[in-house]
Amino acid sequence: MSATETIAVESMTERQCDVLDAALRLLVEARRPLTMTAVARAASCSKETLYKWFGDRDGLLTATVQWQAAKVRGVPVGAEAASRERLAAHLTQFARDWLTVLSGPTSVALNRLAIAEAGSKTADLGAIVLHNGPFAMARRLKPALEAGRNAGLVRFEDADDAFRSFFGLVVRDVQIRLLLGDRLTLDKAAVARDAERATTQFFALYGVDEERPVTA
Repeated sequence: MSATETIAVESMTERQCDVLDAALRLLVEARRPLTMTAVARAASCSKETLYKWFGDRDGLLTATVQWQAAKVRGVPVGAEAASRERLAAHLTQFARDWLTVLSGPTSVALNRLAIAEAGSKTADLGAIVLHNGPFAMARRLKPALEAGRNAGLVRFEDADDAFRSFFGLVVRDVQIRLLLGDRLTLDKAAVARDAERATTQFFALYGVDEERPVTA
């Protein structure tokens, strides 16, 4: 299974989700690459079952990263977000979820392993994390940003550039500091404050002044 293939996380059984939770715990506790043997032991299941469900180690890693990323809720597109207040609220929720996941020990451990394996001819964790982490976040958020543009709420030429701006405003230096061992602590209040600030700054960059008509 390649890093770009998508596993339907929402269709997984409770038992499969338990296995992925066990894999995530192993990443944090062991701080070394996952093996099918270690996950089977930790999840109290057979390796045959893991291969049947996930195909191979990369398939298991892909599902694990997607399961972690699924904790970031999506942003509605359409009438539900067709006002500045609603779009801002949804972007803030997305940023809050994203920061919470990103700053947690599981994501830190996962990203450290991905960096350690970068450039390896046999490991594909870096590509898996990129495609199912940041790239997946972009795929989920850009339609909402484009819907906001179509509704005259924000103005930008390129959705990729707008997403990268929002990414930078949300993440700032938090991820690199955590990856390098900074004992940065983000409680719920700090995460909520940073998420609101990121959304406010995003609208300062791309928001349409309601007193002025939108021009092409």
